[in-house]
Amino acid sequence: MSAKFMLFTGQFILFGKTGTSGEITKRTVIIVYHWLCTTAKRGVVKSRMRFAVTKVCGGGAKARAGMLQIAGSNIETPALLLSTRKGLPAFVSRDLLASLPLPDSLLLHVCPTHFMEGPPSKTISNVGGLHHMLGLPDHILIAAAGDSIESLPTSEASNKFGASFETPAGRRLVKPSDYMELISCMKPNLWASLADEVPAWVTEKRNKVSVERTLRWLDACIALDEDSGANTLGVVVGGSSIEQRKLCATEVSKRNVSGFWIGGLGLGDSPEERCSILDAAVGCLPPEKPRLVSRLGLPEEVLEGVAAGIDLFDSTYIYQLTMGGFALIFPIDMVGKKIQNGALNNSDGDFTKINLRATTYRKDTSRIVDSCSCFTCQNHTRAYLNHLLNVHEMLAQILLEIHNTHHYLCFFRLIRDAIKTGEFDRFRRQFVQDRRAHLAAAVM
Repeated sequence: MSAKFMLFTGQFILFGKTGTSGEITKRTVIIVYHWLCTTAKRGVVKSRMRFAVTKVCGGGAKARAGMLQIAGSNIETPALLLSTRKGLPAFVSRDLLASLPLPDSLLLHVCPTHFMEGPPSKTISNVGGLHHMLGLPDHILIAAAGDSIESLPTSEASNKFGASFETPAGRRLVKPSDYMELISCMKPNLWASLADEVPAWVTEKRNKVSVERTLRWLDACIALDEDSGANTLGVVVGGSSIEQRKLCATEVSKRNVSGFWIGGLGLGDSPEERCSILDAAVGCLPPEKPRLVSRLGLPEEVLEGVAAGIDLFDSTYIYQLTMGGFALIFPIDMVGKKIQNGALNNSDGDFTKINLRATTYRKDTSRIVDSCSCFTCQNHTRAYLNHLLNVHEMLAQILLEIHNTHHYLCFFRLIRDAIKTGEFDRFRRQFVQDRRAHLAAAVM
């Protein structure tokens, strides 16, 4: 008895010998079942990502809401990718990760270079990929090289053979073949190609070289990919050069990619330069595919990216806040408030964060945010967190990261609601205006 299998339009079609009655035999059915279980465990059966734009702001604005369908989950955009260390947020364990808002917290950014020194890539592959190793089968893992927490790209260290990254064993040169070996073993849902990111102050010649290398490495990565780029995010680079950004975006759009990762921001560029770079790159990208940007973390920067048409954000902002002992407290329920006289009524709080290390909170028995439903706010006080921080107890970072992540995910939900109701532009202007006014008052 023999059986051949074909995967077509999401359905399995069986070709095999039948029994005397003309029906498929029990043995054949068992073979099919066993094959399906085995391939699913190894990550062979993959569902291609689907993306659809559901709402675009009127009046020529680029801000848009969308729906990302991947790995059986529907994720509304704009959305945040949670930064991780070897697959998990820096201080949130797997069980606590489940306490964060769903499905918003399903998106995780994993860095392949974190796994260069161990565990061995063959071990990751043998257990069925990173989803199985981490015990996160339902989460969406998006892989991209480079660790913006521990190190930033350095243009001098990369060469024509590959990009250079910091690892626990020192700086390592990563070639496209090395990178794709890691991707093949990790089996992420989406992965960004290897890129030569450069800071804003390099010469035009160096910007041109970065684009040429990135395009060459993209072609090499797609050629080495078993899915021929079906789950690939093409990286758009070019430094601060508008011309090179447009060229790179246009050329990447011609490749077989599922979306785009706009890299090289937050490396010395000014807010004005960043706006021009985003507008130039997004203007050359097809609207039907998602766009992701890295290193835009402040609320104002996120709003700036959304206004430019960005769908996904990879940021270490939450990590940086947590390490500094800061907790987010700006209001996140403003879309539900009535807009009066063309302005948002924001009378119930300021637009900033608080430093829980300060002695001001030593006897403060209130929650971080009274209306917050996160685990930290429901169970602990500002005074307790102040105590934990000042005695250097790691639980402080755990509780802070839970709150900050929950709060920021709610901020993204607020942005989506503003786009859906057609109030994003007004909301953005008022949010930035009020935040700047508060910061100005704080330094007086």
